[in-house]
Amino acid sequence: GSFYSYNMAAFCKGKHRWKINNLLRVFTRNLTGKCEYDLVVIGGGSGGLACSKEAAQLGLKVAVLDYVEPSAQGTKWGLGGTCVNVGCIPKKLMHQAALLGTALKDAKKFGWQIPGSVCHDWATMADAVQNHVRSLNWGHRVQLQDKKVKYLNLRGSLVNEHTVKGLNKAGKEVRLHAFVPGAAEYGITSDDIFWLRKSPGKTLVVGASYVSLECAGFLTGISLDATVMVRSIALRGFDQQIAGLVTDYMEAYGTRFLWKCVPKRVERLASGALQVTWANASTGSEEKDTFDSVLWAVGRAPETKILGLDKLGVKLNSETGKIIVAADESTSVPNIYAFGDIGEGRPELTPTAVKAGKLLARRLAGHSTELMNYDNVPTTVFTPLEYGCMGLSEEEAERRHGKDGIEVYHAFYKPLEFTVADRDASQCYLKVICERGGHQTILGLHFTGPNAGEVTQGFALGIQCGATYSHLLQTVGIHPTCAEEVVKVSITKRSGLDATVTGC
Repeated sequence: GSFYSYNMAAFCKGKHRWKINNLLRVFTRNLTGKCEYDLVVIGGGSGGLACSKEAAQLGLKVAVLDYVEPSAQGTKWGLGGTCVNVGCIPKKLMHQAALLGTALKDAKKFGWQIPGSVCHDWATMADAVQNHVRSLNWGHRVQLQDKKVKYLNLRGSLVNEHTVKGLNKAGKEVRLHAFVPGAAEYGITSDDIFWLRKSPGKTLVVGASYVSLECAGFLTGISLDATVMVRSIALRGFDQQIAGLVTDYMEAYGTRFLWKCVPKRVERLASGALQVTWANASTGSEEKDTFDSVLWAVGRAPETKILGLDKLGVKLNSETGKIIVAADESTSVPNIYAFGDIGEGRPELTPTAVKAGKLLARRLAGHSTELMNYDNVPTTVFTPLEYGCMGLSEEEAERRHGKDGIEVYHAFYKPLEFTVADRDASQCYLKVICERGGHQTILGLHFTGPNAGEVTQGFALGIQCGATYSHLLQTVGIHPTCAEEVVKVSITKRSGLDATVTGC
């Protein structure tokens, strides 16, 4: 639902069959006999689907239970989890819509004659994005059927370490966190924004996570008034120098930021507008403004409470509610495994869940002993100025190795496509964080600029293989590209020299 993340928990009983209890059997008319499975997966997100299909291909009898709790606004979706329905896919498509708007502005300076004014139609974009997502929902169902995985539209929970029960719509319990008065009644979340039939208009986005900044970014990019309310810092857990560059760019792009502010209440006025009141910690005052929409992007909580884990003794992190897992994704109770967003300390990223799920399936089927490697996982924040990274932030590298134990190579560069368009490139930046001694093994790579995801993915293989700074210098760049600036970087922060790239 609105404030919960899908989770992927896999359950296997070794050589024995799984028994689905009577409650599940009642709600599943086409299941007959003993309803036994080798593997039951709760959660039909990317990781759960990958694990179930991999296990089925390896000869296990598999069932997937997936249930979508509607958001407070009634938004619901199909099979595929957060990434497909309310995350990566619709987010990237709407980000692309915003980039096309910027490209139209650039086009005029490259000689394109665009008559009249250009405006954006939300409904056209929403229809196209939603139709694509629905096609993915259908595709996932077909794939499960083709691979002989039983799909059950039920909310699963554990009865014991060998039994799972499922509830259908008639037995559902809607759960919601209310952050401030009026939040539940009048606010929407990232679950809803991608499925709105009409434009959200002037929008307040509460939170400073990557989801918050991405949503505010594409709203600004399609010429809507967007404001981000930040309680403390932006992009917590990411490199903070880069986070500053990203938000600086967004402010110049047209996104408004309310720093050190916390919402207190949301009220609907007679005009239909939403009046938001907040406390400004910087000034000590109470402030207010009106908006057409309030988007809550304050993070997702794991749905561990409804799984019945407390009855079985599965250990959770009391603060986060996530399941404590070992390197092999096992929990504190035999036969119960957890992977994906629900695992404590695991990256909340689709590709890691997919890979972890496949590897778990292979281990459970006895085909492999390989464990998931969670080090140096690359990712990208699709803000107006994209930010790609992998490995350690500068802060974390200093914490682990000491300030004198690392060397930071960095550069400010100007993408060629920014030149004729006369776009500000002052936040286009890269840094390569290395061990200072020995072979100068690369500890982290951070890059802001066009196509940051593509750039970062390209370097990910080398860094995963233990690339050093010397390897970077030995690599020939592709000219003219933004990515070539990474293999040319030579100025260290320690030197204090100007890191601005000039010429080729």
